[in-house]
Amino acid sequence: MSELRRVVLDTETTGLEWRQGDRIIEIGCVELLNRKLTGNRFQRYLNPERPVAAGAQVVHGLTDEFLADKPKFAEIADELIEFVAGAEVIIHNAPFDTGFLDHELGLIDRPELKALCRTVTDTLKMARDLRPGKKNNLDALCVEFGVDNAGRQLHGALLDAELLAEVYLAMTRGQESLMMDLEAGDPEAAAFAHGERPAIRLLVASAEELAEHERVLAEIDKASGGKTLWRALTA
Repeated sequence: MSELRRVVLDTETTGLEWRQGDRIIEIGCVELLNRKLTGNRFQRYLNPERPVAAGAQVVHGLTDEFLADKPKFAEIADELIEFVAGAEVIIHNAPFDTGFLDHELGLIDRPELKALCRTVTDTLKMARDLRPGKKNNLDALCVEFGVDNAGRQLHGALLDAELLAEVYLAMTRGQESLMMDLEAGDPEAAAFAHGERPAIRLLVASAEELAEHERVLAEIDKASGGKTLWRALTA
């Protein structure tokens, strides 16, 4: 069975809207291989070339002074692309992070994230499907699934990626074990579960099987006084 590689990713930004010029100031990623944290991480602080909004600084604590000597996104883009290449990328509220990442990648003429990785999975959407009507931010999910987030006084991309990895594993434990069982067993069942459609095999009943089928139907028909639905339909 091929190894299932996933990258759990989070970002911190100067503000909430890349369309208004906000930029990424931190990227954090952790790697999962066959549902286990490997210890392989990617984390960079970035110089956004613009001030950090006061409201954003309250959330993550990253100041203009701290970021001033950090690399720009263009300088670390190749490392990031190599880290996510071919993986399923898992993000909480994916449209927010992918919007920023795609904007940064576009500024240096690189493809969007979805073209660089195998697929993007949004754990916020998963959580809303699983827990409709409830709070589904990362803190709430940590409480729900017993993930220790006591050290999360401020948001941080790497810390949040590590917490999200644990939450994702907890949310998908039953589903993922089923998928792994399928992949380890019947190849056709595994292919079907992943959206592939194997060729349909037609099994034709033998003459003996058909005769036995008719015998059972006749017995049921006799017991019902000739009032079975299939007899009425075939009449």
